[in-house]
Amino acid sequence: QVQLVESGGGLVQAGGSLRLSCTASGLPFSSYAMGWFRQAPGKEREFVASISWRGGATYYADSVKGRFTISRDNAKNTVYLQMNSLKPEDTAVYYCNAISFTTGANYWGQGTQVTVSS
Repeated sequence: QVQLVESGGGLVQAGGSLRLSCTASGLPFSSYAMGWFRQAPGKEREFVASISWRGGATYYADSVKGRFTISRDNAKNTVYLQMNSLKPEDTAVYYCNAISFTTGANYWGQGTQVTVSS
């Protein structure tokens, strides 16, 4: 059974930082590209960042470039999202995603709430 468990969300003031973690089990983690998405109230889920299976390639939404950093530790089956200079518009539920471009398998975590106060 595949599980993606996010942690690290919370309440932070604008300008502050948070680090999200997502630990995977039940899948060959190092074979999966990993990503973070977010969904604000009343809005559709949107892409935030992704990282290739070896970590050699990273991609970011324009809205977070220069502020967020995605990384992974394949030995720990964990992907991270370091979020700096947070803004109120970053408030959302953040979801971890695992995708295999070989098999098409796609998994989601349960989400973690990030709230940025102004």
